[in-house]
Amino acid sequence: MSLSAIDDRADNVGRAIALTLFTIAVFGIQDAISKHLVQTYSPFQVTMMRYWGFAAFALYIVSRQAGLRQALSSKVPLWQLLRGSLLIIEICIFALALQTVPLGELQAISLVYPLLVTLFSIPLLGEKVGVFRFVAVGVGFAGALIIVRPGGLPLDWGVGFAMIAAVLYSLYIVLTRKVSQYDKAPTSLAYTGIIGLVLSSGVGIFFWQPMAWPDVALVVTMMITTCLGHGVMIYALSLAPASTVQPFNYFALPWAIVLSMVVFGHYIDPISLLGAGIVVAAGLVVMARERIKRVRIVDGPILPGRE
Repeated sequence: MSLSAIDDRADNVGRAIALTLFTIAVFGIQDAISKHLVQTYSPFQVTMMRYWGFAAFALYIVSRQAGLRQALSSKVPLWQLLRGSLLIIEICIFALALQTVPLGELQAISLVYPLLVTLFSIPLLGEKVGVFRFVAVGVGFAGALIIVRPGGLPLDWGVGFAMIAAVLYSLYIVLTRKVSQYDKAPTSLAYTGIIGLVLSSGVGIFFWQPMAWPDVALVVTMMITTCLGHGVMIYALSLAPASTVQPFNYFALPWAIVLSMVVFGHYIDPISLLGAGIVVAAGLVVMARERIKRVRIVDGPILPGRE
């Protein structure tokens, strides 16, 4: 390989990482806007309007790549229906958690999802998980318990919703991996957009209340940034493998802490910050071990019980 080819590849990875960080920043701003709106309006209404932007983006991409009718031809339609339903339910429950849980702590709890993905992959995907990753998962859950310890976050419904949202999102990720064995990406995107659009609108319309014009502007901002964020992320993934940029998703935590301080005047306490750090460290360890495992599958045998 020539030096110019190596430089080009390095430049692509650098751009992919920068675009990933930009996307995470955009999604964090969306969460801050949602948190502001759900203090006044129903989380179901806010979720519905936020999802309109994503559905428009998803269906546009599908129409460009495969055509809607062709994309809806799935080999596993029931799995796709379940997967799409899990995502929109998770978004609604996350919005409910936004009502009471500060952004920093909520993001820290949400970041247990890679650990849950590891556990759910055992029964649903038939993956084998060694002792090393099991220990990392256990340590990560201990970090989450530190965040919601007695005297930490108020143990209200918001904390419960945050934990449920993490479980549902991890199941969605695992099912996304499962259906990718049978359907192409446009099919999964089409089902995600349509199912979420139907379910969110079918529920959200019953919680509709008129919005002030400044709040309408915020909703329009969410819709536009949803399309922008997902579009940039897709481009980033075209420049570098998902395994390369995935660890940078943890930028969402410090960004959420900053937004919580600047926008809402909430400062995360040191013990909760320690718990958040443990969750992030455990998640990065799990990601690293999974990446090593994938390399060994390609390059050589895996030692049993050491993945």
